Amino acid sequence: MTELVLSYPEPGIARLLIHRPDVRNALNRCVRSQLAEQFTVLGQDPAVRCIVLTGGDQVFAAGADLRDIAEATPIEMHLRQVQRLWQAIAGCPKPVIAAVNGYAWGGGCELAMHADIIVAGENASFAQPEIKVGIMPGAGGTQRLTRAIGKFQAMKMLLTGQPLSGREAFAAGLASEVVEDGRVQERALELARTIAAMPPLAAAQIKEVVLAGQDASLDAALLLERKAFHLLFASRDQKEGMRAFFDKRKPDYTGE
Repeated sequence: MTELVLSYPEPGIARLLIHRPDVRNALNRCVRSQLAEQFTVLGQDPAVRCIVLTGGDQVFAAGADLRDIAEATPIEMHLRQVQRLWQAIAGCPKPVIAAVNGYAWGGGCELAMHADIIVAGENASFAQPEIKVGIMPGAGGTQRLTRAIGKFQAMKMLLTGQPLSGREAFAAGLASEVVEDGRVQERALELARTIAAMPPLAAAQIKEVVLAGQDASLDAALLLERKAFHLLFASRDQKEGMRAFFDKRKPDYTGE
C-alpha cells in the first residue's frame, strides 16, 4: 500500500497513515478502498486494541479527489456504492483516534468524524466546503457534523464553506483535544496507549452502546447500556479488574 501506510508503533496500537503528499492526501477511490480494507481487518484482529488514523504532520486529508468525480453522472456515482467503504470505518468495533494536523476539509472532515476521539493541532483546519464547487457533503458531513456541534454551527460551516481552526473546532465540540501542532501525533499515541491498556471487551461495548444509543430514545438507549453492562460480568477481564483493584496491583487484561 503506497497511499496508505500501516504500522504498529506499540503493542496493541495500529497506525494508519494516509500518504498522498502531492495532493494533500486527497481521498480517491483507491485510498477509500484501502481504508475500508484495513479497518475491516484491524477491527477483527484481537491483537489490535486501538487505531490511530492520521495524514501526518502537515495535512490530514484535504477532501475528495475532484478528478475522480468532476465529470461523473448521477448513475455512475450511485454505482460506485462509496457508502459501503465508509461503513467499514463507521462499523469498526475498535476505538479510533484521528490525529489531525493541517487540512481536514470535505471528505477529510467527514473521515475525522468517523473517529471516536479527535486530537487537533492548533492550526488544524476543519471545513465542509463542498458548496463552493456546486455540491454538498455526501459521506455524513450534514449529519455527523450536526450531531457533533449542533444545527446552527453546522449550518454556518455547510452553507459558507468556511473552516474552523483547531481551537475553534474544540470550542464547538468537533475535537476532543487541541494541542500544539508538533504534539498532535505524540498526544494521539499517548491516548492510544492508555486505551490499549484497558479491557478491550469493555471498550468495544462502550463504543457500540454510545453509537447505537445516539439515534434511539433515552429509554431504549438506557436498556442497551444495562444489557451491555450486565454482559461484561461474564468476562474474565471484569474479574481480573476488580481483583486487581482490591489487590492494589496493575490488572492484566486479555480480552476474555
